[in-house]
Amino acid sequence: MVVLGAGPAGLVLANLLHGSGVDCVVLERAGRAHVQTRARAGFLAANTVRILDRHGLAEGLRRRGREHGACEFRTDDGRFCLEYGSLGRGEPHTVYPQQELVTDLLTRYVNAGGRIRFEAEAVAVLGADTSRPAVTVREPDGRTVRWQARYVAGCDGRRGAARASLPPGAVRHHRLDHGVSWLGLLVEAPPSLDAVGYAVHPRGFAGHMARTRDITRYYLQCERDSPADAWSQERIWEELELRMRAARYGPLHRGPIVQRGVVDLDSDVLEPLRHGALLLAGDAASVISPSAAKGANLAVLEAEMLADALADDLVRGDGEGLDRYSARCLTHIWRAQDFSRWMIQLLHEPSGPDGDSSFHHSLRRSRIEALRTSRSQQDWFAENYVGV
Repeated sequence: MVVLGAGPAGLVLANLLHGSGVDCVVLERAGRAHVQTRARAGFLAANTVRILDRHGLAEGLRRRGREHGACEFRTDDGRFCLEYGSLGRGEPHTVYPQQELVTDLLTRYVNAGGRIRFEAEAVAVLGADTSRPAVTVREPDGRTVRWQARYVAGCDGRRGAARASLPPGAVRHHRLDHGVSWLGLLVEAPPSLDAVGYAVHPRGFAGHMARTRDITRYYLQCERDSPADAWSQERIWEELELRMRAARYGPLHRGPIVQRGVVDLDSDVLEPLRHGALLLAGDAASVISPSAAKGANLAVLEAEMLADALADDLVRGDGEGLDRYSARCLTHIWRAQDFSRWMIQLLHEPSGPDGDSSFHHSLRRSRIEALRTSRSQQDWFAENYVGV
């Protein structure tokens, strides 16, 4: 078994396969230091924690993660805090930076004797419609080698070799550009709120998400195609404090901005998630906007489903799970995409020719008011916000 990519999907899958006695190797284009330090998501859903617990992969997050169950909305009409962890099914998130989870998964896999090759760039997946597919790999010294296996798991993202190797017409590609861009910021400063902060402002959205006691993630809506370094640190803090209404609700804890990047909010889904011996998971299967913290959680869920199906086939000779893998995953993917789109419409003015429509503005205001006052709406939000 060849697994492409050492992100959450690839490493969860590799750990579970190795634990089931399936011989596998992980091929990762980046170096180990980069894999263990690249900052991504940080909110793990309750079901994700259960999956990791179930397979003995949650020791680090249980020791260093922090439960989080509230989000605060700030608008021109005021602010309110939604204790989603005690609503719906009563489940919180666990805040645990993705790079720490990846480090835990990688350490567990390597210490158990799992094989991984860093700086091994997969170039193409060949023969996916045969029983002996192969992966062409460019080694760090420039040599090209080939790995053969019964199956290849594409967990290498939307621009990886797995997607690029799909022949025309093999899958349907669904894509939606939400017309919104965020300037994502990682700041060396403690959180300024006890909750996730969503600020809806005439100048654009601003978001606050805790990562650790000393690191905070902020988002600022910006113009499409804006360079990440277009704004000075002083302008960024001024804009954050304006949109989050710091003069009214209290100042933000400032600190140096250690990472920044522009994120264009778009979503895409491939269907089906299997072409012969090539199976997709994580961002190779679907990309979802960060508006509802679903990406890493979907990746872990898909990895467990795929590991179970592959073990059934390779160890027990039962291929039914692989036949059902795509349909099972897509049920969860589309539900997550639906809620992510709902969140984008809640937090932003609509884009396009009717972007300044008073109808859409009033509709969004009504949705936020329903979240503030309606228990049934709050329960619906909580279930979908945490669930996958």
